[in-house]
Amino acid sequence: MSETTDLILHATARQLAAWVRSGEHTSVEVTEAFLDRIDEVDSTVNAFISTNREAALAAARRVDERVAAGEELGPLAGVPIAVKDLLCWNESPTTAGSRILEGWVPPYDATIVQRLLDAGLVIIGKTNLDEFAMGSTGENSAYGATRNPWDSSRIPGGSGSGSAAALAAFEAPLTIGTDTGGSIRQPAALTGTVGVKPTYGGTSRFGVIAMASSLDQPGPCARNVGDAALLHEVICGHDPADSTSLDAPVPAVVEAAELADVAGMRIGIVRELSGEGFSADVRQRFEESVELLKAAGAEVVEVSCPNFGYALGAYYLIMPAEVSSNLSRYDAMRYGLRVGDDGSNGVEQVMRASRAAGFGDEVKRRIILGTYALSSGYYDAYYGSAQKVRTLVQRDFEAAFAECDVLVSPVTTTTAYPLGEKVDDPVAMYAGDLATIPSNLAGIPAGSVPCGLGASDGLPVGFHIMAPAMADDRVYRVGAALEKALEARWGMPLLAMIHDSDAAQEARA
Repeated sequence: MSETTDLILHATARQLAAWVRSGEHTSVEVTEAFLDRIDEVDSTVNAFISTNREAALAAARRVDERVAAGEELGPLAGVPIAVKDLLCWNESPTTAGSRILEGWVPPYDATIVQRLLDAGLVIIGKTNLDEFAMGSTGENSAYGATRNPWDSSRIPGGSGSGSAAALAAFEAPLTIGTDTGGSIRQPAALTGTVGVKPTYGGTSRFGVIAMASSLDQPGPCARNVGDAALLHEVICGHDPADSTSLDAPVPAVVEAAELADVAGMRIGIVRELSGEGFSADVRQRFEESVELLKAAGAEVVEVSCPNFGYALGAYYLIMPAEVSSNLSRYDAMRYGLRVGDDGSNGVEQVMRASRAAGFGDEVKRRIILGTYALSSGYYDAYYGSAQKVRTLVQRDFEAAFAECDVLVSPVTTTTAYPLGEKVDDPVAMYAGDLATIPSNLAGIPAGSVPCGLGASDGLPVGFHIMAPAMADDRVYRVGAALEKALEARWGMPLLAMIHDSDAAQEARA
């Protein structure tokens, strides 16, 4: 790898855009560097389901032509980006990580994809994910498991496994994820990257294949807080094509990230999300981060959210109930895979055979669970009760935010564990989302920022920041302040240590 290529791959998205605008490097040169990197390492990482070199280089050439013409460009124009293969892009197949959609090319673009293209970003490919975004490990994709770039024997988290791993493997400077119960934040935590779930309705879901419509939310993934904020501003904002889209100004997240100052802020530690159930490695890095925020001028208090203990159970009734409804459309009549259509079978037999062949085990498990929860005689006992718990969780947040500007906790209960460790124990896998699910039930913004490496295993730990609805800027302000303090201590970003064993050893101490 040449020195120039290495410089491009490790630059921030902001730096890349500045180089393209100034002519120091062309967008084609930058895009080719990342496409070549994918060719080099993705057979190991498996972060991508597909790439589209031709479309990417054509988009990059258009940006370079605009630069040559002296046109004014957006803050991320010319920068490569990968999108989770749950978003429709009419230049490429969209699989949702499932065989049932294999080969399907959407006839339209998701609103987020269109906004990326309008802003001059260069889409280089579609990232791997747990099938239909169902899973916390990245092992449930029909296109093979994604591996954690810090240790290829470990999970990268899910369902946004590919979006996070692509960043950590330097295959892309920016990616898009979706978050239903933590699918942006959990893989960000396990790979040492940054991921933010905006306020529900802050980003359009039009063209995003639905899993659980009242919970799903696309958001930005990046290697640092500032780049995530820049991408947030590109993709957020009202969309008339999405009836749940908020018609309100996008919070000033870039300004907040640049401020990076928590002096005078009141930060609440959620008692129920910071003690029992979290590993010693995770607790240690979380407590150190809280001390850094205190030293930076924040007031830290402990708050209680007593109904959070019921959130996991409520989520795993509401989510599969919506899954069973949303996935009923994949009936072999309108999309993708069709099995047994040889003239000897009726419509119902073809549908049954196609769904049996096209869906994986985790998807089938959730469809069955959700169908049962919605069935006659059980609706009030299960789905209705879960919705009441959701209201109690929302009231917990309201009470807590009356006392604090933001709430914080660890993101995950442990660092990345070995591939296959929890394949046969889905309940244990679900428990890994303990800290992220409440914010999805409440629809509030939340983000994960890297806060160090586990002392025992040298794997990344994430710091979780939650803010009131439409106060996304507070997530970025606290995240940037913590990032600044930690990088001053380490002397470099956490991801710079991924292949620097001496620096990683020092950070683990």
